[in-house]
Amino acid sequence: MNRADKAEELFRSGYNCAQSVFAAFADVVGMTELEAAKIASPFGAGFGKLREVCGAVSGMTLLAGYLGGYDDPADAEGKKALYRLEQKMCGEFEDRHGSIICRELLGLAKGEDIGEPAVRTEEYYRSRPCVGACRTAAEIAEKYLLEK
Repeated sequence: MNRADKAEELFRSGYNCAQSVFAAFADVVGMTELEAAKIASPFGAGFGKLREVCGAVSGMTLLAGYLGGYDDPADAEGKKALYRLEQKMCGEFEDRHGSIICRELLGLAKGEDIGEPAVRTEEYYRSRPCVGACRTAAEIAEKYLLEK
């Protein structure tokens, strides 16, 4: 099973978009799926259902930091390299989906749909771009972070 398939499987099992992408790479970051899901849990639905940055993009971003981040605050070159990589990955996601903003992907106005998480049904999966977003983020992460 490839990473995109794993991210989709995790999303369809009930994990949020950020959890699905990050946990699809749990073995790479040396965590269990449960540990990875817990770390990524607040980033779903555009940061806690605020509908800001897409959770799938956030999961991809967590991976970029974990696998290619810098830890020395004086490492200007490391910071520049990471930001260039992140901009490239987000640009590719945006090219494929039209935005990296959750509410824009869902066609919602700011502040709309902030209530309870939706019940997952087949209609839910058909009516939203989330499965595709999870797949795309996992594909991009694999391309830029694992195929070095």
